[in-house]
Amino acid sequence: MSLLSIIVPCYNEEENVPYFYDELMKLSNFFEEKELEVEVIYVNDGSKDKTVEAVRELHEKDERVHLISFSRNFGKEAAIYAGLQKAKGDYAVLMDADLQDPPALLPDMFAYIEQGYDSVATRRVSRKGEPKIRSFFARRFYGLMRRISKTEIVDGARDYRLMSRQVVDAILSLSEYNRFTKGIFGWVGYETKWLEYENVERVKGETKWSFWKLLIYSMEGIMAFSTVPLALASIFGILFCVLAFVMTVFIVVRAAIFGDPVAGWPSLVSVILVIGGVQLFCMGVLGQYLAKTYMEVKKRPIYLIKEEL
Repeated sequence: MSLLSIIVPCYNEEENVPYFYDELMKLSNFFEEKELEVEVIYVNDGSKDKTVEAVRELHEKDERVHLISFSRNFGKEAAIYAGLQKAKGDYAVLMDADLQDPPALLPDMFAYIEQGYDSVATRRVSRKGEPKIRSFFARRFYGLMRRISKTEIVDGARDYRLMSRQVVDAILSLSEYNRFTKGIFGWVGYETKWLEYENVERVKGETKWSFWKLLIYSMEGIMAFSTVPLALASIFGILFCVLAFVMTVFIVVRAAIFGDPVAGWPSLVSVILVIGGVQLFCMGVLGQYLAKTYMEVKKRPIYLIKEEL
């Protein structure tokens, strides 16, 4: 029999943990039909509620349920990486505990794996129930990534993905500290089938992703899979060097002809502010890349485990 590892990152999901398990168990007949053994790995990302207790209760009645509990909150990317490291299956699937990733799609996903695909990924074709401003900026982000990155990042892509062992091992070989999994999925390649589905709202609780957190996450993606911001900083520098040269020639020529080099302080202050702002922007871009490099070279662990079942 083949083993399917189901990886479920959790942060304050005590209400959803049992709901997810019950929904997953509705596929028992499918697992038996395909001769699939199952292990369910809940990764507790430093939850402040009773998520750990809820998983322990499930473990006591079903030994196929496992727990990885972090010493603190390390973020979803670390939880995904920890779950993939723990997974022993011939196949692994990433799913959210809030049931926004419908377990009912698993039979269709596995059917494509049997057809020869290396992984089956999902994407939302609608953002029903999501704030409009968040949807707007999300679409702008994916559009920007298509233009500045060579890595394929599909609009509406979810982390909900079924993968063969080969794909899992490829992802684990990328042990970088600053992780952007959506980009890593695209970077490793392999033949991927995309499944589309309508957005599903959470069963319980509220999303942990605020607009600010999503903005920071998008910046992680841009810096992890594109050097275009660095190129833009260089282009700005060249343009302003050319502009400075042209203005110098203009002032010299005007002084030689009219003998009046004074242009007035408002225009001078405006030019200084513009150039200063662009310089600070370019320094900020360089600083962000330098900060990421700094975190990588320190070689800190991506996560620390407090408890494991």
